[in-house]
Amino acid sequence: MASPSTPAPSRPQRSPDEVEDIILRKILLVSLTPPSSPNPAVAYLELTAAELLSESRPLLALRDNAERILIDRLSLPDPPANSSPPFAFLAAAFRRAADEARKISTIRDSRLQARLKASIAHIRGLILSYARIVAGNPDTFPSPPNAPHPAAELLIFLLAEAADSLDPTPAPGAPPPPGFLDEILGNVDYEAIEPVMGELYERLRQRVDKVSALGDFQRPLRVLRRLVGIPNCAKALVEHPKWIPKNQIMLIGEGRVMELSSLLGAFFHVSAIPDREFASQPDVGQQCFSEASSRRPADLMSSFATIKSVMNNLQDGLRDILLVLLKNLDTRDKVLEYLAEVINKNVGRSRMQVDPLKCASSGMFVNLSAVMLRLCEPFLDQMESKKDKIDVKYLFCNDRINFKDLTAINASSEEVSSWIESWSHAHAQGDSSGVAPSVESQESTSSGKSSSVSLPSKGGPLARGSKKENFSFICECFFMTARVLNMGLMKAVADFKHLSQDLARYEDDLESNKVLREQSESSPQLEQDIKRLEKIVAVLSQEKYCYEAQIIRDGAFLQRALSFYRLMILWSVDLVGGFKMPLPSQCPKDFSCIPEHFLDDAMDLLALTSRVPKALEGFPLDDFLNFNIMFMASSSYIKNPYLKAKMVEVLNCWMPQRSGLKSTASLFEGHQLCLDYLVKNLLKLYVDIEFTGSHTQFFDKFNIRHNIAELLEYLWDVPSHRNAWRQIAKEEEKGVYLNFLNFLINDSIYLLDESLNKILELKEIEAEMANTIVWNSRPAQEREERLRVFHQSENIVRFDMKLANEDVGMLAFTSEQIPAPLLLPEMVERVGSMLNYFLLQLAGPQRKSLTVKDPEKYEFKPKQLLKQIVTIYVHIARGDKEAIYPAAISKDGRSYNEQLFASAGNILWKIGVDPQIIQEFTQLAGKAKAAASEALDAEAILGDIPDEFLDPIQYTLMEDPVILPSSRVTIDRPVIVRHLLSDSTDPFNRSHLTQDMLLPDTDLKLRIQGFVRSQQSRKRPAADSKMGEPDGAADMVE
Repeated sequence: MASPSTPAPSRPQRSPDEVEDIILRKILLVSLTPPSSPNPAVAYLELTAAELLSESRPLLALRDNAERILIDRLSLPDPPANSSPPFAFLAAAFRRAADEARKISTIRDSRLQARLKASIAHIRGLILSYARIVAGNPDTFPSPPNAPHPAAELLIFLLAEAADSLDPTPAPGAPPPPGFLDEILGNVDYEAIEPVMGELYERLRQRVDKVSALGDFQRPLRVLRRLVGIPNCAKALVEHPKWIPKNQIMLIGEGRVMELSSLLGAFFHVSAIPDREFASQPDVGQQCFSEASSRRPADLMSSFATIKSVMNNLQDGLRDILLVLLKNLDTRDKVLEYLAEVINKNVGRSRMQVDPLKCASSGMFVNLSAVMLRLCEPFLDQMESKKDKIDVKYLFCNDRINFKDLTAINASSEEVSSWIESWSHAHAQGDSSGVAPSVESQESTSSGKSSSVSLPSKGGPLARGSKKENFSFICECFFMTARVLNMGLMKAVADFKHLSQDLARYEDDLESNKVLREQSESSPQLEQDIKRLEKIVAVLSQEKYCYEAQIIRDGAFLQRALSFYRLMILWSVDLVGGFKMPLPSQCPKDFSCIPEHFLDDAMDLLALTSRVPKALEGFPLDDFLNFNIMFMASSSYIKNPYLKAKMVEVLNCWMPQRSGLKSTASLFEGHQLCLDYLVKNLLKLYVDIEFTGSHTQFFDKFNIRHNIAELLEYLWDVPSHRNAWRQIAKEEEKGVYLNFLNFLINDSIYLLDESLNKILELKEIEAEMANTIVWNSRPAQEREERLRVFHQSENIVRFDMKLANEDVGMLAFTSEQIPAPLLLPEMVERVGSMLNYFLLQLAGPQRKSLTVKDPEKYEFKPKQLLKQIVTIYVHIARGDKEAIYPAAISKDGRSYNEQLFASAGNILWKIGVDPQIIQEFTQLAGKAKAAASEALDAEAILGDIPDEFLDPIQYTLMEDPVILPSSRVTIDRPVIVRHLLSDSTDPFNRSHLTQDMLLPDTDLKLRIQGFVRSQQSRKRPAADSKMGEPDGAADMVE
């Protein structure tokens, strides 16, 4: 028996091999000897032990047999119960290896510590290598039933690592061992990582498939951003079969396939804008904007802010991803190729009607628009110095995007092709002569690399083997962005406009049905219609708010787009020599061949942002102003009249009283180009817009002229512009100004006539509704139809009357200071007839039939109109130095009546018009009466006039006969000139005719003068007798 004082036996010292064995077995959870106590997590490698014994090797897990032990552990046909699948096991082993590495740091024996560090590093390398193998080839080792795919487990690690406390849902699993992801994905050959990345990217795409702006897309986005930062992972992304998918889906077009199947397509599809064909969840409209009309404004603003925030996070993330890929020389061209494919396969989005099964969604293209604008930001901030990098030849000589099928600004497709051929031929001659063609200097881009594209072979497509032209990234990015914006942002803006119009129309129909229900007994059909309309209004209202949230409420987005189009304007103007007027007489081919939508989109965006509060605050508009003034009236540069009309619409929005911006006043008053050319070009466009070439041109011109008229009225009150106006009227009295007055009069007559007729229709329906017994006895459908007609007529009257007021108002204020053109022979009778007709409507016997319940509702202001009409009479009379105006008034056989003037005078006194105006008007009436009497005397003196002396249209005695060169018809000059003001054709055979083509018929004129003298001398005694009688003017004054 041992003595109590005997010391306890010391623990046997383990050899280095034994220490290494313990550590490796802990890491791999294996045993080479039968376990003394069962441990379900530890696998006994009986066969491995037998092999070691057969080789006379110790049963120790050492570095030299570590790979065999790892393979045997992974290859167990019956792994321990509850054991992890191979990939999860290897990830856990990586964690245990890290734990063991920390523990050995306390070992004092430096040699042993170094040996163990090397062994652990070796086993870590084996773990990572086999983890990549397992991830890329899941069937390499046995797995438990229903085990997840290794790529799914790797993705869970990535998602857990990318988790953020603000994410809408918790992380899908535990985070990976520290350093595991960096080790498994980085510092490895591409061939080793490519298999696992293929499956990983597809699963990442599925994570965001059909996810809306309110869904969990931000974690997958952060994962993608992390992966593209690893060169081999970035390469695996662009080499993936679904980077640009080649698969086909039945009934689905290539453009939509790019969105549904491509790896980035799912991320770009995340949006607040609804996609009716492939809806995303959660439903943004339902969650944020249901019953919006009854919600507090603060709630709506909160929803707008949330959507704006998450969409900016998405777009910033996608920008970062593309930027990383563009900076990588191995992936840059693949990114440009992807963007080009998205554009080329979605050309259908440029059309009026988009097939949603053939083309990608608006949500995708709005996101792509936002991302492309972010990529443009570096050179948008320095546009003055960078615009020279944008080469117009890219439009026709690149091998990525086809621009040649787009409508050119002022060239036919044949002219574009001819220009390309001539340019290509000149380029080829330069090569053959040994003179290198001028090629733009390479811009140092984010990637340091530029695109090379082939020049087109003569008469054929791009010749891949021919001389290549280099274009900088700035150039490629600029033109790609222009196409994306056309199909994305600007298409969405047009959709938003149409959606708003549809919503307003359905709301009007709903209100009409509710009014009908209140006015009469309800019917099942009416109740059904009301419910149907309420449902439609609710859906459209939600969609409208979604568009507004992602586009209209994102001021930074709109400002980036404005900056881009400012660069577009500056670049375009450089093609014609800069901001200088007048423009070169011949439009440069470079300018005429650029796609029309480049400028059309710029105008549409300006029109939109001009109506969005604060969207233009602080943004420089000078270049846009000068551009619009330069081109709005130049048909030799811009052939589309509707594009020129949009330029006026934009300027109209910038009038200080409409824009709400003080800065816009200085726009119109502080630019020399504006002072010299704005009024002149507006007047010219007013004339040119008469013929647009569209089947709707007759009605379109009124909308366009409405904008012009409002702008001209504002400019008249600016002294410098009024002076310019007077100068133009003087210089162009027989030119554009006379044409302007002619169309102004034409429009005034038509609009007022149409308005007054519609007022009579309204009164008729009002009378029908007032008879409630008869009205309620009508079928509901008939009542509903009559109500629709009533509301349509109301809208027509309101619009036409507003325009008529504008036109008459313009005649009133211009005639005061510029009466001379209204007194020209070809114009004076026309003006007199117009004023007489208006006077007849407003002061004649039928004026009481035009009374309506609420005239202001229809912009019908009869007192104001009458006052303006009389003012015009007086202004013209004041400028009538040759006393020809009274006779012109009295010659009007349709409306002139001396009693009409007396009746108008009485009304003027009642409504309180300036007595001086009334007095002058009454004096003019007396002179007109005298002139009418003189005309009767003159007619009596002339007697029967030979037919050859009569004008063939008016049947009046010609005073200045001219021969029409084509039809050879003789006609009075004022009559044909008046016709040519509206229509530049021969009225007898429709051939082209202008004033300078008229041939004076001198012989006939002398014969007419002789006839007049002969008749006057023969009947002078009778004429003198009649001329001595009182003219009755005093009676009119009374």
